[in-house]
Amino acid sequence: MSIRQRSRGLVLGCGGTLGAAWTVAALAAVRDELAWDPREADVIVGTSAGAELATMLGSGVSVDEILEMQLGTSTHPALAQHLADAPGRFPPIPRLSIGSLRLASRGLGVRNVAGLLPVGRGDAAWLDRLATQLNPGRSWVSHPATWLVGMDYDTGDRVPFGSPTAPAATISEALRASWGVPGWFPPVEIAGHRYVDGGTASTASADLVAPLGLDEVIVLAPMASSTRIPGRGLDVLERVILRNHMSATLDRDVALLEQSGTRLIRIDATATDLTVMGPNFMDDRRRLATLEHALRSTRTAVEKALVAA
Repeated sequence: MSIRQRSRGLVLGCGGTLGAAWTVAALAAVRDELAWDPREADVIVGTSAGAELATMLGSGVSVDEILEMQLGTSTHPALAQHLADAPGRFPPIPRLSIGSLRLASRGLGVRNVAGLLPVGRGDAAWLDRLATQLNPGRSWVSHPATWLVGMDYDTGDRVPFGSPTAPAATISEALRASWGVPGWFPPVEIAGHRYVDGGTASTASADLVAPLGLDEVIVLAPMASSTRIPGRGLDVLERVILRNHMSATLDRDVALLEQSGTRLIRIDATATDLTVMGPNFMDDRRRLATLEHALRSTRTAVEKALVAA
């Protein structure tokens, strides 16, 4: 008698430079504790920095190779260059134009307010190079169920590029759209619509996989926290403007996922993680410290989550 293999999804949330480092550590912990290769997930969903890592995994890059990239020891040309090309701590001065009046006029939520931000001047060529160098001669990654989440900049709707219902896009277009932080990078036009960072609408969009009826979904979300963590100084802005909102959206999304009968393994940032990361999730000066700390903290978090699940 054959035993049915458990279906498993992997959802990687947004988080910028430091969130990416934290997520790489969490991926290593998940791989080791489950004795499972994340590249074998039935679906890989990524948002913003999570989309960057989903692109790597979907292209066949192993967790060890991604970890080597973070440690600065990678011999993979595309990965080594990608780390060197990271966008830095602060955005260039944006254009003197509002991003999306149509989105801003739809309400007062965080995603609507993002429409008031100016159009960014950041250069997303580093993301294009990663996507194209990992997938020479292909328009998408080799893993067929790799979804990169962007947000329609006029309607606020989330679109998981790579899914059956999404408009056709190349992996470069989808990655640049999912990473398109309002005010930092410009929107990416796909099929006549403008798209920006999917994290503007939801930090991880875990609920998008609910219709798949998976047995288990692993959610790694560095920009969310299971408990509301207070802050001091500039940390307060990060908590109030970003983290509390993103934590609430993740709470909502995973509740919908659990209602579908899917077992959830949720790993997000703790107070000690945030102390190391600081208020600026793009501060590359803290990247190695974040990685080294998260290699310990996420392993403990994964062990506890598995016991609870």
